Amino acid sequence: MKTVAVIFGGQSQEHEVSCRSALAVLNNLDRTQYTPVRFGINKEGAWLLYEGKDEDITNGQWQAQANDQGLGIFAQMCTSGQIDCVFPVLHGPNGEDGTIQGFFEMLDMPYVGCGVLSSAASMDKVYTKTIVSTTNVPQCKFVSVRRHDLVTSKEQIFDEISVKLGYPCFVKPANAGSSVGISKVDDIGGLEEALNTALIYDSKAIVEEFVKGSEIECAVLGNDNPKASGVGEVVPCNDFYDYDAKYNRGDDSRISIPADLDPALANQIREYAIEVYKAMDCSGLSRIDFFCDKETGNIVFNELNTLPGFTVISMYAKLWAQDGVSFGELVSSLIDLAFDRHQSRQRKY
Repeated sequence: MKTVAVIFGGQSQEHEVSCRSALAVLNNLDRTQYTPVRFGINKEGAWLLYEGKDEDITNGQWQAQANDQGLGIFAQMCTSGQIDCVFPVLHGPNGEDGTIQGFFEMLDMPYVGCGVLSSAASMDKVYTKTIVSTTNVPQCKFVSVRRHDLVTSKEQIFDEISVKLGYPCFVKPANAGSSVGISKVDDIGGLEEALNTALIYDSKAIVEEFVKGSEIECAVLGNDNPKASGVGEVVPCNDFYDYDAKYNRGDDSRISIPADLDPALANQIREYAIEVYKAMDCSGLSRIDFFCDKETGNIVFNELNTLPGFTVISMYAKLWAQDGVSFGELVSSLIDLAFDRHQSRQRKY
């Protein structure tokens, strides 16, 4: 029997999503193979050892019942061999951006998901697009804007966006997930407000040209020989698939699995997903998103999520379920991949 530390919560805007994801993982963890130990991170950054009911993770009651010495207990359990693997069910900054992955590396612990470099580069949308530009995968034009630049050279930035991208365009925090802080800008008049909104969540924003097409998502699983799932299509209830459409009005948005696409287009997306996955040095899992114009067949890479949502409504598990892989089998596979990656990366100095 292996002991798996499931870590949830965190300080990012996706704290509540993480708690929902953790509950789904715990509900589908094979208890004949794995014993879970649960650590929550509250919004102030404190680690808490939680030993109460799983269902209290999503209603916030877990914090009042938890041991506030969680970080020390976690480190002690890792170094003493009481924990065999870590499953960080964390989204956004300080969760999937390489920071906590570096901590696990220092503790020499197997952990689910991508490594430090891959997590950090994939979390930053500007660096992701810079790396993907070296591949054969098409992507949209973009402009990077730092908070400092908006103060010192606002007019120059606005001119660059207007000339290079045009309108409408999308403004996003460079390091955020679950569509937090994203705005669609229809003309230059809305640009400053959109940038200020994005820069609440990060010191850097990315502005992307508008791309016509359906939102298509593909799940990738594996280490050295990754596999891509079938593809799914998101039809959002809002103008685009923002946080509200994903988590607050999920029943109003529509997900089509498999996507209503020509098989050749679907296969091309799967090939592109693998190419992006390898270029970003991913391991374990990622969900890779594209836009596809069904009329022209034009496919454009959108973004990569190294630790996508694991809630009951999240696309990643649903895509694999369509391919015959249950949620429980998926969780077990991710833990196996964590052990495999840890073994293959052992170094001798």
